[in-house]
Amino acid sequence: PTTGEVGGDKLILRGLQFHGFHGVKQEEKTLGQKFVIDVDAWMDLAAAGDSDDISHTVSYSDIYRIAKSVVEGPSRNLLESVAQSIVNTTLLKFPQISAVRVKVGKPHVAVQGVVDYLGVEILRHRKTEIKVILRVATCI
Repeated sequence: PTTGEVGGDKLILRGLQFHGFHGVKQEEKTLGQKFVIDVDAWMDLAAAGDSDDISHTVSYSDIYRIAKSVVEGPSRNLLESVAQSIVNTTLLKFPQISAVRVKVGKPHVAVQGVVDYLGVEILRHRKTEIKVILRVATCI
């Protein structure tokens, strides 16, 4: 797949809203503000579709809790860091997920104009070297 798109099945979480204290300005760190998060997590959902069994998928609630804990957690200067932390935690906790896209939006920004939000979106793929190492380790 290209760096822009990932094909196949995915879990979708849209419009998650949390209050956090991220930004470079002092008032952002003191007063905080609303952040809007979207998450896509790619994984094979065929077994879950066939079995109708939650154990064959990842619960949306688990990914929601990761996003909530990062956004409501320690202050970060950059939205890039917030997004990266959500991605890294998701990939670490759920080995069945092959890629994660996270969008972090700030609806209330100090700009001269009307905006829905400003933010960042990152896409990260699970590193194939990790899969190879895990496969070798399980064969030993």
